[in-house]
Amino acid sequence: EVQLVVSGGGLVQAEESLRLSCAVSGFTFDDNTIGWFRQAPGKEREGVACISGSGDRKYYGESVKGRFTISSDKSKNTVFLQMNGLKPEDTAVYYCAADDENLLVRHDPFAYTFDYFGQGTQVTVSS
Repeated sequence: EVQLVVSGGGLVQAEESLRLSCAVSGFTFDDNTIGWFRQAPGKEREGVACISGSGDRKYYGESVKGRFTISSDKSKNTVFLQMNGLKPEDTAVYYCAADDENLLVRHDPFAYTFDYFGQGTQVTVSS
């Protein structure tokens, strides 16, 4: 069974930083994908960032490019999302997800429904 456990959410002020962690079990980082999504109240779920299991490819949503960085530690089966320069519009529930396929070879990895999702963590950015 694949499990994704997220930690690191919270309340911050605009321009501050947060780091989310996603510990993945039952899933070997290989030729596959791990990513982050978010959903704000009244809005559709949005792809934030994803990384190949090997760590050699990364993909970002337009709204977070240049501010967020995704990384992974294969030895710990953990993926991180470093969020800098946070804005009030980044306020959302953030989810970690994984897919058995390497979606980073596709034009838009977020056009595909990921196979596994973890529980969300609230990120709130005040102005």
